[in-house]
Amino acid sequence: MKKSNLAILLLLVLGAVTTTAADKKIVFIAGRPSHGPGEHEHRAGCLLLKACLDNVKGVTSVVYSNGWPDNPSTAFDGAAAVVIYADGGGGHPFLQGDRLQTIGALMDKGVGLAAIHYACEPTKEKGQKEFLDWIGGAFEIHWSVNPHWDGDFKKLPKHPITQGVNPFKIRDEWYFNMRFREGMNGVTPILSAVPDGSTTNRNDGPHSGNPTVRGIVARGEPVHVAWAAERPNGGRGFGFTGAHFHKNWANDEFRKLVLNAILWVAKAEIPKDGVQSTVTPEQMAANLDPKGGPRR
Repeated sequence: MKKSNLAILLLLVLGAVTTTAADKKIVFIAGRPSHGPGEHEHRAGCLLLKACLDNVKGVTSVVYSNGWPDNPSTAFDGAAAVVIYADGGGGHPFLQGDRLQTIGALMDKGVGLAAIHYACEPTKEKGQKEFLDWIGGAFEIHWSVNPHWDGDFKKLPKHPITQGVNPFKIRDEWYFNMRFREGMNGVTPILSAVPDGSTTNRNDGPHSGNPTVRGIVARGEPVHVAWAAERPNGGRGFGFTGAHFHKNWANDEFRKLVLNAILWVAKAEIPKDGVQSTVTPEQMAANLDPKGGPRR
């Protein structure tokens, strides 16, 4: 082989290596099976989002099922962002053992974090302070609520996460009256809507209702159900309270907004028109957890 050709080949190989080394690594943590069929499909949802991101240049991703990787040090090595889609409360994967400290060490390095649906809820006693620091907000029992309602997002703010996303309306279990950082410091609302009267038709309870929420709904005030946050060390966070229903990932605007957000927390480039993706009925039906019987 001529020296000139060999030099060109070396440059091409080095270029490929450089591109691979520069890829943003996104780690998905999918929670254990939960709820009834088509609800809280953590594994199927994460694998679907990963499949969409597989077409984005400069990004690589991996999904760990059942709530936590077997080898965290290897799993999180070089991660640009962590995405958690799992059940929350006392059973939140981050609250078990010393996992909160493991995630905290990543956050100290500026790694991004996105929490989807129930994963936005740690406990007030353990995890809430960290979540406010890491993603800017959290579900707090006896303060936040989780009704099913039609979120009508008529106007979206100008933000990298909303690039290419059109206003949309969709029914979900949109949590609201979240506990945010004092004064919304460093927090930007991404999805806001006015909840209808049906959201207060349940009795007061840890997740169902309280006087503060009833006042918000009675006054017709908009509430924030998705938000972006920035940390002093440059790390980024995203909270998204929707995605109770797996079928909602088939909505192009719903899906694009979350895909954009994942890139944003990873500090990856977001395409001008947002992440373009399509999903087929076959993809939507793939990887669903085996479930049956009454909703848990």
